[in-house]
Amino acid sequence: MFDSVMVTAAARLHLGFLDMNGGLGRRFGSLGLAIDRPSTRLTLRRASVPSAEGMEVERAGEYLALLTRAFNLSPAYSLTVHEAIPAHAGLGSGTQLALAVATALRRLEGLPPDHASDALLLRRGARSGIGLGLFEQGGFIVDGGHGARTATPPVIARMDFPPQWRVIIVLDPCTEGVHGGEEQAAFARLADFEAGLAGEICRLVLIKALPALAEQDIGAFGDAIARLQEIAGDYFAPAQGGAPYASAAVARVMGELRKHGARGIGQSSWGPTGFAFAADAKEAQRLCDLVAATAAAAGLDLAICKGVNHGVLVEGESFAAIK
Repeated sequence: MFDSVMVTAAARLHLGFLDMNGGLGRRFGSLGLAIDRPSTRLTLRRASVPSAEGMEVERAGEYLALLTRAFNLSPAYSLTVHEAIPAHAGLGSGTQLALAVATALRRLEGLPPDHASDALLLRRGARSGIGLGLFEQGGFIVDGGHGARTATPPVIARMDFPPQWRVIIVLDPCTEGVHGGEEQAAFARLADFEAGLAGEICRLVLIKALPALAEQDIGAFGDAIARLQEIAGDYFAPAQGGAPYASAAVARVMGELRKHGARGIGQSSWGPTGFAFAADAKEAQRLCDLVAATAAAAGLDLAICKGVNHGVLVEGESFAAIK
């Protein structure tokens, strides 16, 4: 049994939905990618008096309280959130934080892992299964959406992301993406999604994006993601003030990145974070250098990321090992 457990969970990009039409009996379905920054890192310890400190600590504390009640646990804990994925930025902050707290508590108390049950308990993954899938496995994942008997959307494809490729993310710290009740209302207001467009997206994923990953063809991969994002941007624009991006400043930088040769540009989930792909670190740096002035003038942050081809990292130390 451990006295202290540290958990690190990677951020995720939500690259789009497969089928928002639902005419075949399943709806949504998502594709996503785990990236190495930003991340959520927390430590849970046994304590004589409960305490919590660090980033996103209120939300993390709520998850911990819910879990201790559900698991019928009474011990006191000290929770420290050292790093946290920015909230409402389209990077999966809530799911990764919730599952990280649950994983730490289970390891600390010697309970078997059950990420799917924890996600349901903590109300994560209502539409998308990629947050849970990437937490467990990392890499590039496609989930199969919701059917009549679905509790958690199943992972139907998982591939490593090429280690030499890079992801450029463009963050707007002054803008939040649609979330919570506003997100539910936005989905309710959107028009019916055309079956033909859903078919095009599925074809792009199955016949272009996934084979391109297997063959490490960034041109074909980028073209598939860019077209998928174009379709999604047009569909979700009415919920984002009539624009395909939640942040006009991010949209300008993404346009410049496209002009300079970035691949597969788009917005993660409801944004405001934008993303683009580059063949290697040198190309990613070249692209960032070209748009750095525009980004800085708008108060945006740029980051060059790698894909993460593993799931959550759990590090535990027993008291005997550290005393």
